[in-house]
Amino acid sequence: MRHLDLVGLVITLVTVVGAVLWAFPLYWGLVTTFKPEYEVVRPGVELWPQHFTLENYAHVLLQTKIGLWYVNSLITSGAVTIIVVMMAAGAGYAISQLEFPGRRFFWWMILASFMIPIPALIVNHFILMSQLRVINTLAGVVGPQLIAPVTVIIYKQFFDSVPKDFREAAVIDGASEFQLLFRIYLPMNWGVTTALAIITFIAAWNLFLWPFLAVSSEDKMNITVGITQVHDAFGVSYGRDLAVAMLAAMPVAVIYLIFQRRVTQAIMLSAGIKG
Repeated sequence: MRHLDLVGLVITLVTVVGAVLWAFPLYWGLVTTFKPEYEVVRPGVELWPQHFTLENYAHVLLQTKIGLWYVNSLITSGAVTIIVVMMAAGAGYAISQLEFPGRRFFWWMILASFMIPIPALIVNHFILMSQLRVINTLAGVVGPQLIAPVTVIIYKQFFDSVPKDFREAAVIDGASEFQLLFRIYLPMNWGVTTALAIITFIAAWNLFLWPFLAVSSEDKMNITVGITQVHDAFGVSYGRDLAVAMLAAMPVAVIYLIFQRRVTQAIMLSAGIKG
């Protein structure tokens, strides 16, 4: 028993130390936002501000377009979430439950596209969006993010697990395919849909590379790209940069705290598919 207690104590200590090491950069960034700039750049390590100030947050909230960046992020992330979930549910249902020419081909194409890293397609995305003349628009930001094969795969797997008796009974009662999807299959998988919607929204909100390349107008930037616009006449202001970063991360942190179980479920689903 003593040996088991000792092992448990060691595991607990290692876990606590790991948590502290993981959380320290977040703490450091948050504390830095409450420091005047001369304290930030001063040599040495100060774990608490000597002169507490809200000037960094005041500057970000009053002197930048953070409100507009928030709105742009909300519009693009919401649009990506709704479209991806609806497209994935429809595609997953069709491949799982319907018989049509090319069904197996489409399934293998989805599996193949899942194996291609999205950053490898950035140039193709830019050329396509440019030809469609949606560069520097919110639509141009949304378009390439709609490629989400993992959501189709997850839906297909769950639809495969639904007993055939439900479908047969509904078909006998005269239900159409849309009724089958929205009244039987999706209600049985609301947990999965919620989890996928949350993780898709968080991923779209945090995305930086594509919005950074697709948008040059400050009025069309989302919050992650808007961070790069926070500067002054003296160059980089670390306190202000970290303040806008904290404000940018706040909605995602709140969503995660509220829907922690669903987010964890979505991550486990995605990890299970990748594994």
